[in-house]
Amino acid sequence: MLTKEFEYHLPEELIAQTPIEPRDASRLLVIDRKKRSISERKFTDIADYFKPRDILVLNNTKVIAARLLAKRSGGGKAEIFLLKDLGNAHWETLVRPASRLPVGTSLCIGEKITVKIADVTADGGRIIQFNSTEDVKTALYELGQVPLPPYIKKPICNPLRYQTIYASIDGSLAAPTAALHFTHNLLESLKEKGVIIVYTTLHIGLGSFRPIKVESLEEHRMPYEYVHISEDVADIINSAKRDGKKVIACGTDVVRTLESVECNNGLIKPFCGATNLFITPSYQFKVVDMFITNLHIPRSSHLVLVSAFAGIDLMRKAYAYAVKKKFRFYTFGDATLML
Repeated sequence: MLTKEFEYHLPEELIAQTPIEPRDASRLLVIDRKKRSISERKFTDIADYFKPRDILVLNNTKVIAARLLAKRSGGGKAEIFLLKDLGNAHWETLVRPASRLPVGTSLCIGEKITVKIADVTADGGRIIQFNSTEDVKTALYELGQVPLPPYIKKPICNPLRYQTIYASIDGSLAAPTAALHFTHNLLESLKEKGVIIVYTTLHIGLGSFRPIKVESLEEHRMPYEYVHISEDVADIINSAKRDGKKVIACGTDVVRTLESVECNNGLIKPFCGATNLFITPSYQFKVVDMFITNLHIPRSSHLVLVSAFAGIDLMRKAYAYAVKKKFRFYTFGDATLML
């Protein structure tokens, strides 16, 4: 299938630049696969689509302050984007300006931290070496900035608005944006209705920001991302499946988490490892019954995934409706619910 099948026209003014307040005040585009229908609600109405003992699966990943401003020995500015902890104070990174940062270059971060470029990665990134793990902690928790997607041109006043209210496991380079809509009150109302809420982990990588550049989907390769589903969570999901209850994933990240693990007759096993699952329209979903997500970038793996779940024609219709009705798109935009 050609990647151009997942393009659409989006007026730039519909790309949300700031988060809406309160979090759950966004609009909700409801896409019903059986009825082939599209309707509009408020995100606070989402509890209407849950039944007692349904399972809501959330991603508890936390965005790290991965963007570091640095200086070269000659005084020129540089930027380091931390991608992956390789252990022993070594990190895989992207750097700018890459052409001026060969192996052996030293960079200063803040006033006390010095790092050295130790190697070049296969895709042109850099392996950098900190002097100690303490320097890594200082860089991440005192000097780093939370990276925002490149289409967001305005800085946010409160960095916590790019974190979910329950973010707890450090490691993500991007927020699980579908979950940014949830408030404590809304989660409590779901619990009061009898909905069971469980948490998995997927640390979202840089691929989340990037559109698919190859001409056909078969050529695209997803980067590996860390995934964890505990034994307790797997048991809860399996019990719900046996009882005919629905599993509702919040975000494409949770969909990929649940669909990545070993599954027999709809029952999953605990898992801790990595996934590069790329869900395309030929995919047969095994675990997820419904899911919540945002409105995604053209030519993105996210848009391909939602098209696999709801069907390409219905998604084209839904996105055309969202553009016509001036929904807010992308990270800080409105939500969709796929039934």
